[in-house]
Amino acid sequence: MKKLLPFLFLLSAPTYADIKQEFVTSAQITVDMPYSVTNKLGTTYSISGNNITPSVTSGGSTTAGQIGGLNVGSLTAGVPALIQTDKAVTTSGSAFSLTESITMGDATPSAITPSSGIATIPHLSGQTTVGSGGTAGNLALTSLSSGVHTCTAGGSGTSCVGSTTVRITID
Repeated sequence: MKKLLPFLFLLSAPTYADIKQEFVTSAQITVDMPYSVTNKLGTTYSISGNNITPSVTSGGSTTAGQIGGLNVGSLTAGVPALIQTDKAVTTSGSAFSLTESITMGDATPSAITPSSGIATIPHLSGQTTVGSGGTAGNLALTSLSSGVHTCTAGGSGTSCVGSTTVRITID
């Protein structure tokens, strides 16, 4: 049996394997920017009532049974002109009710130019949301080739992310 052992090594082929090793390290720090979102308030008009006859006078002539409203063909800074509704009690001496409501919308603001990274917010009647943004402070991120990440905290509105990915492929 000992005599056959050298022949056994001659018959076996050597085995080769490809080994691939990959290290990916990434780091990211973020400081949020300030922002504002403003919604312009629209113009609305409504009228309702009982025992009331509406009419509209335009160009010297009166049209009974008509109500005024918004003239969207005549805009000034994005706000429509109002067409007045004339009102008269239909049956004198009888009870009547009248509700008339108008909300004049916001004029379209002029262009906003930031100064030192900050923009003045227009004063509008709609909803306004303001985000103050971040302050870098001492924000820092150190990534070592060993895969160790160290983040130094910054001010409000900041974040840091460090990651290391190790891949080993054997073919």
